[in-house]
Amino acid sequence: MDHVLVTGGAGYVGSHACKALRKAGFIPVTFDNLSTGWEQAVKFGPLFKGDLMDRASVDAAFAQYKPVAVLHFAALSLVGESMKDPAHYWRVNVGGALNLAESAVAHGCLNFIFSSTCATYGDQDGVVLTEETAQRPINAYGASKRAIEDVLANFEAAFGLRHVIFRYFNVAGADPEGELGEQHRPETHLIPLMLEAIAGRRAALTLHGTDYPTADGTCIRDYIHVTDLVQAHVLGLRWLLDGKGTAAFNLGTGVGFSVRDVIRHAGQVTNSPVPITEGPRRPGDAAVLVSGSQRAETELGWVRSHSTMEQMIRDAWRWDQTPGYQS
Repeated sequence: MDHVLVTGGAGYVGSHACKALRKAGFIPVTFDNLSTGWEQAVKFGPLFKGDLMDRASVDAAFAQYKPVAVLHFAALSLVGESMKDPAHYWRVNVGGALNLAESAVAHGCLNFIFSSTCATYGDQDGVVLTEETAQRPINAYGASKRAIEDVLANFEAAFGLRHVIFRYFNVAGADPEGELGEQHRPETHLIPLMLEAIAGRRAALTLHGTDYPTADGTCIRDYIHVTDLVQAHVLGLRWLLDGKGTAAFNLGTGVGFSVRDVIRHAGQVTNSPVPITEGPRRPGDAAVLVSGSQRAETELGWVRSHSTMEQMIRDAWRWDQTPGYQS
């Protein structure tokens, strides 16, 4: 079986991608510094402990495993944090991706799949985002991801580095078979924070802004089940290995849920109230981000089979009831 290098493979999305890759007949090699990932989540192939900021360790991973492709998930990803310390986001996200791309080219690995974000489009209310939507990021996180897309375009022109870019926003849920789940240190994502509040491990869920120009005053986002998301990455890998060209795909449902919508669904799924408290807006948050995925459906043959809000919360709730990963 061919090896595929998965940066950030010990993290939430990366670990689910490794499981999907193994099922698809590849050996995923997790490249991770374990700063936010979990060694216990590395279950489907070897772990190479390294840091993207250390070019030598990246080169060593390529030399040892000779992967046919790279799936690049590793990145700093907190919008609020990126607005407080933009230099850190540019240095780590762009610098790390640059090291990875240079190493991939040096070792003849010219198939690159990049986990980008719909945050590259910025705040475009009332618009279902498509791949043709103008990219105008409003925070350093989105801007750093947009810059990496430019890096990849330059590397294709210079070195033939073919790539698939996936832009998505809110990933939710957990492995339906219960092997993997979402567990951040600290946790910042809405659904796991909400479940922590329901379970009593958090006093309340904080609503970050209740005065947005939406029907109920809270932000609206498009949510994708992590299992559906990583399946698109496997399809993207096959796309490149079949000799098809560089492409960008949005991954979404085209349906937005406000924070209060998600809270209501969680109460129904868990049969428990969600304690909440109201707080100020976070810098860099867009009011509405909803992404279409017609191109992925038509060209990749991508099918969303898990991405109802009920299933995303149900699978996340099942994971929440387990001991999770232990430090």
